Amino acid sequence: MEIIADTTEFWLEGSAIAIGKFDGIHKGHTALLSHILKQKENGQKAVVFTFYPSASVFFGGGSTAEITTRQEKRKLFEKLGIDILIEFPLNEQTAATPPEEFVKKYLAEQMNTAYLAAGADVTFGYKGQGNKELLIKLADNYGYQVQIIDKLYYGDREISSTFVREEVEKGDMPMAERLLGRYYSFEGRVEEGSRLGRKLGMPTLNLYPEKEKLLPPKGVYYSRVLLDGETYAGITNIGQKPTVNDTDAVDVETYLYDFNRNVYGKEIVTELLQFKRPERRFDGVEELKAQMERDIAEGRMFHKI
Repeated sequence: MEIIADTTEFWLEGSAIAIGKFDGIHKGHTALLSHILKQKENGQKAVVFTFYPSASVFFGGGSTAEITTRQEKRKLFEKLGIDILIEFPLNEQTAATPPEEFVKKYLAEQMNTAYLAAGADVTFGYKGQGNKELLIKLADNYGYQVQIIDKLYYGDREISSTFVREEVEKGDMPMAERLLGRYYSFEGRVEEGSRLGRKLGMPTLNLYPEKEKLLPPKGVYYSRVLLDGETYAGITNIGQKPTVNDTDAVDVETYLYDFNRNVYGKEIVTELLQFKRPERRFDGVEELKAQMERDIAEGRMFHKI
């Protein structure tokens, strides 16, 4: 996948463009993206046009915690089959672009858009005044076909990034999975921790999430880890390990069943399946060890291993 970032100077041949925020890349987003991916059958490149930083971060007033970080989002788009990702720089100059000029300059002249897909709530240009009505109005002028995609619902509620964020913040990982179409996860490189787990006979894989990453409640989760193309059952603690640490750094620490490889420096994905219990402070290492042993035993029952 080609990535165009940190520049407004780019030119494409006639392509199928999806424009939007894509915060979290939930089921509603993948439904939208399916329309431009379908256009690849007609020889068009599938292009995602999104904004970086997001409008909520740039203008303030919204949560800056990201359901998917910039790197996670890139990997998800590539996995879905997107050919080109444009991370359009949002700054004082670009944010002041009149909506009609935005369509003319970027969508028509620089990208030669042939097919455009967007959600019903799409906004762009000065004060977000560009919308679906303007995209439809200008379609004939600039020779693109426009498809406005209806929202998806779970029950009677629209699937949205706000909905996903609420469920993650509550620790309802099964519901988050239903909205995302995949498990909520953390990506990163395995780093060296305090080695306490190894000393207790329960070695763990540690990764430290980016500061922008949305965190679920601190505590223990049934989980699984993707490593080198394989999937391993595990149990994960998210938190600061108050029994043994005085640091504010949040650690995503995972014990894998029947696993004893040295994988420091490896890239992993830790997926959260279900919340088990909140983080707590224990009266010493022995009490902590006893609880960890119970967690691991109950995790075996959860995973049926």
